[in-house]
Amino acid sequence: MSDTPSLTKEARAALRHPEKAHRPDNPIQRKPDWIRVKAPTSPAYHDTRRLMRDLKLATVCEEAACPNIGECWQKKHATVMILGSVCTRACAFCNVATGKPDQLDPHEPENVAAAAGKLGMSHIVITSVDRDDLDDGGALQFVRTIEALRRHAPATTVEILTPDFLRKDGALEKVVAARPDVYNHNLETVPRLYPTIRPGARYFHSLRLLQRVKEIDPTIFTKSGIMVGLGEDRNEVMQVMDDLRTADVDFLTIGQYLQPTPKHAKVERFVPPDEFEAYKAMALSKGFLVVAATPLTRSSYHADADFLRLKAARAAKIER
Repeated sequence: MSDTPSLTKEARAALRHPEKAHRPDNPIQRKPDWIRVKAPTSPAYHDTRRLMRDLKLATVCEEAACPNIGECWQKKHATVMILGSVCTRACAFCNVATGKPDQLDPHEPENVAAAAGKLGMSHIVITSVDRDDLDDGGALQFVRTIEALRRHAPATTVEILTPDFLRKDGALEKVVAARPDVYNHNLETVPRLYPTIRPGARYFHSLRLLQRVKEIDPTIFTKSGIMVGLGEDRNEVMQVMDDLRTADVDFLTIGQYLQPTPKHAKVERFVPPDEFEAYKAMALSKGFLVVAATPLTRSSYHADADFLRLKAARAAKIER
């Protein structure tokens, strides 16, 4: 159902997220100056949006209300969200709609490859909703999409951001066998907050998934990210860093959680930029090849440039 201008913001949120309607409202706080961004207006932004509609592709940029959409789409960088636009889970931080999942589009892999070619993307990020209803959690659609990109856009490097494939035996192995250049799976938050923020997931399962990617194919770069401002403390963030390094994860992203609607988890704190710099320094000292940590950092923000940094950092490490 589309948003109706006459409805209040709260009513529109209830229509989009009926599963969250029982939650008490959390008033959305005014953002500090360091987080505000301009509304997207560039012609390239509208061109990118039109192409996604023409190819019937969903993007996490739109569905998750990413604050960087104007900047990224102006550069014709879009993060495609496969497996439909309706998720089977209802995480307290996420703006993607929850409900009865969409039918899989058999043309989706080819359309993703077409988008990469038409946008001239040197690097593409493919993510998805959770599909707990599918026997393989959507793994085969990831494989088909990677294969389509290799056929039709061979110069484009491929980064995937997958669900956790919880209780989907063999799903991870199928995706790794397709050999994406970067395998990303976000932990999202510290383990203490999982029951309220990410109730359908399991922290140590997600950690093990990342570790397993490296065990199967050590040449694939691995990546994970967390949000701050949800009530975590510094020591908990440090522990997540240590856990990810134990799993040999190469790349860490840390960004500020922003509350999408009054029905989502509230922002407990806006973390100032200097604390992000401190987190970045600490993470690099722990051995991550690349760290992106700013209030506006998101999983795929500047992913093309960061991939080049990853390759350079690995090469430098090998030479030492």
